[in-house]
Amino acid sequence: MTFDNRIYNFAAGPSAVPGEVLKQAADELLNWRGLGTSVMEISHRSKEFMAVYEETLADLRTLMNIPDSYEILLLQGGGIGQNAAIPMNLMALGQNGPKADFIVTGIWSEKSLKEAEKYGVAHLAATSADLQFNTVPPRSSWQLSDDAAYVHYCDNETIGGVEFSDVPDVGNKPLVVDVSSSILSKEIDVTKGGVWFGGAQKNIGPSGVTIVIVRKDLLGHSMKITPSIWDWSKQSANQSMLNTPPTFSIYMAGLGFKWLLKKGGVKAIAKINQEKANLLYNFIDQSSLYENRIAKEYRSRMNVTFFLKDENLNAAFLAQSNAAGLVALRGHKAVGGMRASIYNAMPLEGVQALVEFMRDFERRA
Repeated sequence: MTFDNRIYNFAAGPSAVPGEVLKQAADELLNWRGLGTSVMEISHRSKEFMAVYEETLADLRTLMNIPDSYEILLLQGGGIGQNAAIPMNLMALGQNGPKADFIVTGIWSEKSLKEAEKYGVAHLAATSADLQFNTVPPRSSWQLSDDAAYVHYCDNETIGGVEFSDVPDVGNKPLVVDVSSSILSKEIDVTKGGVWFGGAQKNIGPSGVTIVIVRKDLLGHSMKITPSIWDWSKQSANQSMLNTPPTFSIYMAGLGFKWLLKKGGVKAIAKINQEKANLLYNFIDQSSLYENRIAKEYRSRMNVTFFLKDENLNAAFLAQSNAAGLVALRGHKAVGGMRASIYNAMPLEGVQALVEFMRDFERRA
């Protein structure tokens, strides 16, 4: 299937959506399933939408092999919202008062810690700030608390381009994992964590819906101050519909799940993602113009950050790459440089085109 005038979109989020998904949504937009209306115009309580909702949950369970002992919530507010919801729902489990441990490997996990400070003790158990967030602190250096309710970390730091190579072992403490930019990009053992959360706008579909996968025994421990909208137990009892849910985003996420299932599921897409990342990193490593500053064992497969050694060339690089249909390569303002986000929807051909452009630009520089 081809799509006229489609660019290669390397944006970090909202990011590219598979063309097939966009095409199906466009075809169904005005007359969804013969109802004479769009899916975004029907009641979230209708049997038609509830069928979409249940199928979306079922497909996610299949893709991630989520056992029945975990609840799936489809909420709003993004990862930032969950930075408040998580401590309000879990911190009370601290043995000597509200407390949680944090592993800070970049800007997003740092934001999570700062938000949690409003609700209890947010203990900095480990950080790589002194190394410019270019790595993950060795597990042996983590100073975990005996009385913390949980241990929080960000699996993939979208801004810096650092990704955990595996799920860390923290004993019997529940792990809370921000998977906003790595969900469905690789196989994970859901049972190794207590909570997995993230927005849809990177590997799933458009922004609007936030996925929270929570072990059921962790429900029902919210603080009294917790607003109903953030109370996981109340949301679970109401099928994530205490208020009107983001129906169109849920529908689009469902289409994204179907697309991924047709691709062969998470195992198949993980292989492609690794191939894309290897292609780009291997080129950068042999280049005399570009460099990646992340420790090799913790390089993100989703967000490849790189710098031009001559930063005077940055403006020309961005202008020419954009003209070539390779867009949104500017790095986050907090770190500078460049960033190529190569989520599930980015085809191998897009990364190949980027590498060819980078090679040509280096030759002409």
